[in-house]
Amino acid sequence: MAKKSWIARQAKRERLVAKYAEKRKELKAAKDWAALSRLPRNSSATRLKNRCSITGRARSFYRRFGISRIALRELALLGQIPGVRKASW
Repeated sequence: MAKKSWIARQAKRERLVAKYAEKRKELKAAKDWAALSRLPRNSSATRLKNRCSITGRARSFYRRFGISRIALRELALLGQIPGVRKASW
């Protein structure tokens, strides 16, 4: 489980990205780099990190499922992810 502060920080970044998305788009189209640099750093979409929706883990994230490999394995073994099962040969 990730630290609560990391998860909260990520949520704050997501709010800032959504808030400034239109303004950043306009400034980029106008090529006003000075005004763009005065916006908050965390309003840039590149500062977002993919995190597991269950545990908050940042590493080994599967985009298709939106969760980490550990959470994916647990849910797959419990049969809670349709069409996914443990390989056996």
